[in-house]
Amino acid sequence: MSDLVPLMPRQKVPSLNVPLVGGGDWSLEGSNGDPFTMVVFYRGYHCPICKTYLGSLERQLDKFTEKGIAVVAVSTDTRERAEKAKAEWGLDKLSVGYDIDLGKAREWGLYISTGRGRTSAGVDEPAHFAEPALYFVRPDGTLYFGAAQTMPFARPRFEDLLPALDFVIKNDYPARGEVETVPSETAAA
Repeated sequence: MSDLVPLMPRQKVPSLNVPLVGGGDWSLEGSNGDPFTMVVFYRGYHCPICKTYLGSLERQLDKFTEKGIAVVAVSTDTRERAEKAKAEWGLDKLSVGYDIDLGKAREWGLYISTGRGRTSAGVDEPAHFAEPALYFVRPDGTLYFGAAQTMPFARPRFEDLLPALDFVIKNDYPARGEVETVPSETAAA
């Protein structure tokens, strides 16, 4: 049996405190995102898809911050690997956190993979690492939106999220998927 438990919309998310590349720390509790904080978990320095994904976020970061959304990207990488990712991937504006332990990743509902050695880009995968996820968290610490992946592919596109956020903010659209126990269909009969 797995210890993986998904995060539930409208419920509190786990705490999150990470050191940042370049110094300092970032905490969800201290985030100033209003209406949301966007937490982007990425696989790590070894992942070329993460490079492209975070590069897209870097190019659109100002559009998110103009909406009041605080943004951080975090991984289970070591400081050295996170520093390489930030520098080599050109993530000049994006806050990049690192050193999330696998237990904390699991608390956030992340899938964990076993490294497979050296990638085609010549970078060694860590022994274990978290797969990607993207979460929007409200200022009260509750989950609004979540997408946790088992693979590096088919992640939510930032350019698709921006107009969706306009709709959500304008219409005060509620978090969905909040039902914890599936209602019995026979109860209504």
